[in-house]
Amino acid sequence: MSDATLHATDQNPDDFAVQIADQIESFLVAVTEVAKGDEPESAVPFLLLEVSQLLLAGGRLGAHEDIVPDERYEPDSGPEPDVDELRENLARLLDPIDVYSEVFDPYEPRKAPVPARISDDLTDVITDLRHGMAHYRAGRTTEALWWWQFSYFSNWGSTASASLRALQSVLAHVRLNQPLAELDGLDTDQGMGDDTLEIEAGRVMAEEIAEPLGLRPAK
Repeated sequence: MSDATLHATDQNPDDFAVQIADQIESFLVAVTEVAKGDEPESAVPFLLLEVSQLLLAGGRLGAHEDIVPDERYEPDSGPEPDVDELRENLARLLDPIDVYSEVFDPYEPRKAPVPARISDDLTDVITDLRHGMAHYRAGRTTEALWWWQFSYFSNWGSTASASLRALQSVLAHVRLNQPLAELDGLDTDQGMGDDTLEIEAGRVMAEEIAEPLGLRPAK
């Protein structure tokens, strides 16, 4: 299936593969547009919405029975598109709330939270989704669905979920007028303590991040 026929009128809109591909394509287009920085005032709310909608597609893939690819070995889908510029644009747009804390696996006991970046998360998710989209556009629908389902469980599902939690937390702090704890230079190169965890990124309060991100704290 080529780009020209991705939304052909003879496709059944109720088909599972078409719906999943449409949701994924919508996410890819939307995040790429947000990263351009033309509307920084709506970046966080818009990303929250897009990641939420993507995770609906992920939930449907996760609940679906195991998808078995047509071929034993994955066909070559070509070189992976470079995402460095996208990553840098997102990091610049989301500063100073790009870095957040996350527990990698909530079912592994006594795991310390680790720092992560929303910009890294979103570009990692996009890399996985684009890989499957290359199969889909080449007409390898089953291969695309298999890849999206497999990578949902192995990577992009948990990554998107973590970034969703971070984005939701930012909006909650602003809308509820709850200042963030004082930040102390956390970066993704350092670890975090087991006992106390405070979100860190420089001396930032909810009121201070609201204006540059186009948000308004509650009165």
